[in-house]
Formats: sequence, C-alpha cells, structure tokens
Amino acid sequence: MVDNPDYLISDEEELSSDIQQELENRQGELYLKFYLPSGEEFALPATGISEVMQQEPDRITPIPNASTLLLGTINLRGRIIWVADLGQFLDDSVVLNTQQQEITVIAVEDGEIILGLAIDGLGDMQWLDVEKLKKFPTNLCDPIAPYVKGEWILNEEENQYLRLLDHKAILNSARWNSIK
Repeated sequence: MVDNPDYLISDEEELSSDIQQELENRQGELYLKFYLPSGEEFALPATGISEVMQQEPDRITPIPNASTLLLGTINLRGRIIWVADLGQFLDDSVVLNTQQQEITVIAVEDGEIILGLAIDGLGDMQWLDVEKLKKFPTNLCDPIAPYVKGEWILNEEENQYLRLLDHKAILNSARWNSIK
C-alpha cells in the first residue's frame, strides 16, 4: 500500500485548499474534547493521551469489592489497565450508562502510569490557544478543582465553558490510594 503511487503526493501536487488552510491557521496546542454523562464538556491535551478506544462493556473485567469509581480492567496490547468512570471521579451529576453497546475510553498516561477514563461521548480534536485559557475557572465546585487547569470561555452569557483537565493530577490523585 505504501508503494502504491495512487497514495503518494508528489512535490508538484498541492494539498486541498481546506487542508492547507487548516494547517496554516493552526494556533495553540492540540486537545481532545469530550463529554461527561451530564453533557458537560471537557478537554485533555493530546500529548497526554495514549489511545482512544471503543470498548464493549463485557470486555471490561469487573473487580469484586472495587470502588464504584472503577469499572474494571482491560487488556491494552498485553498490558492490564484500570478503567475508571471519569464522571464519578469528578462527581458528575449523571451516572455513566454502562448498558450501551460500547463505552468510550480515553487512555491517559504519565511515565509508567496509565489509566483508562470512561466517558459518555467524544467531541473533536481542536487546536486551542493556550493564551486564551482562563487560569481561574468560574463556578468550579470543590471536588473537581484540583483536576482543572483552566477553562476557555465558549459563551459567557449562557455559562458555556470548555474546562481543561490535568491528566497528571488525575493519575496521581490521592483518591486512588483509598481504592488499592
């Protein structure tokens, strides 16, 4: 396939104008946007994400007597990782539906530590300007405050914000110590 000339772009060929414009207009850093069951939108830096996957609920092995924060474990290319309900971890008001065909899991990592975060739905990947990130979020409840780096204001009149989560703070949270 790599050797197939139909897939190669020569120097004379130009990228489509849409792709070329998107590459030129890139500003900031790349983030993955996603939703919790309540509909609240968050983002994670692409650099902290090792993988995004759709997991069938029966492929997540429940662990007896484990915390309600944990859905169980999965095998990620020979490595067993915990899958946590991110909404429960952040005290979201709506419970994740685990009776659906597939559960979206974002695998985040920091060094040797990796954790799957189960979410309700994926948004898109977007380049966001870090300079427009408001460091002290508004209307932030205490349970999630340690895990939010800041927020982008989407629509101030309607109180719509895109909150940036700190994946390292989530991975290193003391809340996991009480689970072990």
